[in-house]
Amino acid sequence: MSANNLNMKTRSAARRKTRIFGTVKYYSQSAKGRVVDLSESGLALDIGSPFNAAAGSPVRIESEELGVLEGTVKWYHSGRLGIAFRPNTNAAAQVASYFRFFHQDIKPVLTR
Repeated sequence: MSANNLNMKTRSAARRKTRIFGTVKYYSQSAKGRVVDLSESGLALDIGSPFNAAAGSPVRIESEELGVLEGTVKWYHSGRLGIAFRPNTNAAAQVASYFRFFHQDIKPVLTR
């Protein structure tokens, strides 16, 4: 991981823009959202409702395209959630499979 100008750790794996809808779950909480970028090591998810999970909290992401992924919250800012996949899961294989068979490159409609 490297650091950006906000002094936050960032993913070193290549990110690709996506428009995948899914649900993030933390214990009894869940929030629907959209995966806006994805790499083999993590993802960024825009969510439409408040989500109370601190950095380091374990979460599950459920998506029709990706299946079930387990990860850890890295950051939460302005309705966007950064999640790093757990290294002991098959998340990297699931993401690689998604890119190989389903992903189509997109251009963002709106920028943040």
